[in-house]
This record gives sequence, structure tokens and C-alpha cells, in this order.
Amino acid sequence: MATLRLGDTAPDFTQESTAGPIHFHEWAGDSWVVLFSHPADFTPVCTTELGKTAALATEFAKRKVKPIAVSVDPVDSHNRWVGDINETQNTTVNFPILADADKKVADLYDMIHPNASTTVTVRSVFIIDPKKVIRTTFTYPASTGRNFDEILRVIDSLQLTDSHKVATPANWKDGDDVIIVPSLQDPAEIAQRFPKGFKAVRPYLRITPQPNK
Repeated sequence: MATLRLGDTAPDFTQESTAGPIHFHEWAGDSWVVLFSHPADFTPVCTTELGKTAALATEFAKRKVKPIAVSVDPVDSHNRWVGDINETQNTTVNFPILADADKKVADLYDMIHPNASTTVTVRSVFIIDPKKVIRTTFTYPASTGRNFDEILRVIDSLQLTDSHKVATPANWKDGDDVIIVPSLQDPAEIAQRFPKGFKAVRPYLRITPQPNK
């Protein structure tokens, strides 16, 4: 399987999960999706990650994002693990965990990196938009837990830049100033789109308040 790239259609699949069979594209519907993999059940870093995802349920929901996890262990193992996650992380796991025992999803999404491990998935993250297009990917080693604040920050940037002709600068967070895209040059359109005005640091670097705030 070739490595998936930004702009590719996220591969569809049917797989068992803690929420029953998942037909991925149908399940995703018109939502954004965060698909993220775990090396194995009952592992310490994964337990904190799934707990954090559950704790952020409101944040994902307000962005119309559905999280879905994948591990190569079977459903009965996942269900036992969920009990541990809920107890140790003081939360309630309320999203599906795919039971990818045949590694169908891991193979489709190139989640097993043989030079790291021939048997378990790395910590892959795929941010997928409502058109089923892959918009962002992250890959972490098994030993490093993911930064879910960064995942939410990237989703905020994608959703903002999809709806406005802006880009987001380094370390941007929702509410910060943004950059007018260089391709937008018409003064009348700029004035209409950015009534708060802008500061031209350079002709190609024009800073403006976030337009939807």
C-alpha cells in the first residue's frame, strides 16, 4: 500500500468495533473525522490518550468531529480495556475503537512501519474532512503520547481557512490574528472580506483579525 498523502480520499472499509460493525464512510457521514491508531490494548500511553479523547468529547462535538480509534486487538479485549480507561482516567469512552485483528485498516492506512515494529501500529493520526479527503496526518513513535490540543488547533485552522481566504501563522490559536492569502489582491474584495482592516508587514505578509470573531 502506497503512503496516503494530503488530498487523497480516505480509504473506505468495514470493520468490527466496540460500537458494532463500522462502515467507515457511512459512519463518518458529513462530519469531520479523527482516525487514530494505537499499538495495543492495556498499554499506558494509549490509556491516557483514549481518556483524553473522551474528556474532549464536547470540544470535538462543537467542531462536528467524530473521533475513532483503531487497535489490532479484538473487540472483547477493547471492551475490557475501556473499563480500565474509564476508571483510571475518570471519564467515559464514548467513541468507537476499531478491532483491527486482521490489520485491514492498519494496512489501508499504512499504520505499521516495519523498521519501528513489524507487529504493532505507530501512533498515526488522520484528520479527514466531510468530503472524505485526508487533510492532515501526524505520525508519532509508540513511546510518545499525542498532543490533542494540537489536533484541535489544526482542525480549527482547517475549518477557518476552508471558509475564509486566510492562512494561520506559527503557533496560531483560535482567536489570534491571521494572514490574508497572497493570492487575494483585489482591494474591493479585501475590504469586503476584512472590514476590520489589515496590517501589511510586507506586501506578501498581511495580518488581520480573525474574520469570524
